[in-house]
Amino acid sequence: MNANFDWSARLPLYWQLIRGDRPIGTLLLLWPTLIALWWAAGGVPPPGVFFVFVVGTFLMRSAGCAINDWADRDFDAHVERTRERPLAAGKISPQEALKVAAVLAGLAFLLVLPLGWRVVAWSVPALVIAATYPFTKRFLPVPQAYLGVAFSFGIPMAWVAIRGETDAACWTLFAANFFWTIAYDTEYAMADRPDDLKLPVHSSAITFGRWDVLAVFLCYLAAFALWARAGILAGAGAPFLVSLVVAAGIAAYHLELIGTREPARCFKAFLHNNYIGLVLFAGVVLDLWRA
Repeated sequence: MNANFDWSARLPLYWQLIRGDRPIGTLLLLWPTLIALWWAAGGVPPPGVFFVFVVGTFLMRSAGCAINDWADRDFDAHVERTRERPLAAGKISPQEALKVAAVLAGLAFLLVLPLGWRVVAWSVPALVIAATYPFTKRFLPVPQAYLGVAFSFGIPMAWVAIRGETDAACWTLFAANFFWTIAYDTEYAMADRPDDLKLPVHSSAITFGRWDVLAVFLCYLAAFALWARAGILAGAGAPFLVSLVVAAGIAAYHLELIGTREPARCFKAFLHNNYIGLVLFAGVVLDLWRA
């Protein structure tokens, strides 16, 4: 390490690189993972497992952000919302971003080692998918579908960590989260569409075109139907069903926001998905507490 390296100046830039100041991505990744932990455990999961998944979620999302900015370093400077990111603005180097990503991913991998070889085996494809997602924007018409898989991997990992295997409830929850991810990330893509249309990248907002709002509605519809089915398979009761109704009302508000297709309102809808995850998790916790 260079003796003149100024950590006090670099750390705030690294914090911005991994979106430490914008935790929405970590929260959207965390809620379904927590739901999986609580359902798999039938209540409060073991503290050690809870710690691993909470910290691991933060580390993997942070590593993903660093890789994403490295992959998009030639695009972000041309997008209004991302042009001030440290790498796009030239405040850190591409090599620094890769080193940050490698360190965080390595820490996440070390964190899961005590949970056994089954969880470790699941962590490998999870890491590969997370690392390759940024590049899918070059060739997949709907890269949000790939992200849906990446953002759902915590569910089977949580199930395996608690029960040693997956089951129908686990995979139904996985499918629900897959469609939810496409819904909220399409809202995110709608906010960036004016800039993305000028770049050689794909997004669901571009691919769906004038059917974007309908596509978001259908993805929400699929997600809620699958959440309901997962709840039935997990033996959930009234509190979870009530949380589904409340969350559906929140989703309806999102559809109203994105109906105008104004970037600021679309981005607000994306951010607001945190409340869907929070409400559903609260429903799961209350339901299991009641039981």
